[in-house]
Amino acid sequence: MTSRDKLLVVFAGLPGTGKTTAARTLAGRLGAVYLRIDIIEQAMKRGGVAQVGPVGYMVAEALAAENLALGHAVVADCVNPVGASRAAWREIAQHSGALLVEIVLTCSDAAEHRRRVEARVADIALHVLPDWEAVIAHEFEPWDGAGLVLDTAGLTADDVLARCEGYVVQRIGFFAGA
Repeated sequence: MTSRDKLLVVFAGLPGTGKTTAARTLAGRLGAVYLRIDIIEQAMKRGGVAQVGPVGYMVAEALAAENLALGHAVVADCVNPVGASRAAWREIAQHSGALLVEIVLTCSDAAEHRRRVEARVADIALHVLPDWEAVIAHEFEPWDGAGLVLDTAGLTADDVLARCEGYVVQRIGFFAGA
């Protein structure tokens, strides 16, 4: 087991900020388990759950805790809009002895953010992506103490990934993909 095995990276941000692209790629480079809330919630809906609510997060959190216990690094990809969901990730990291790396992606350019939201194509079967109105109406409480808060406006996906990787390297002292 190496030091990266006790690593929980939690990405957060509204849809269209670039978190799925960055989280998925970072998980692959780290050899980490990738947990995407959208996938979990869509599977629950296909299974007949009409209102997912916080249960999707609870499933992801349980999977994260189990994988950390097994010695796997975990990357979670979720909006993480409220303090309760953020506290749960922190509790999981503390309980498992994992280093928690929190990355919040934003997009301060409303026109660019809207363009991204409207250009997205669903990559999960039957998943209905939120439209711009739903994104701007989405609850997203200010984040206290997040490690990296990165404004992705004007950045390419490669720029975002490089900055996220750089932050992880800074926190853990190495990068598996390097």
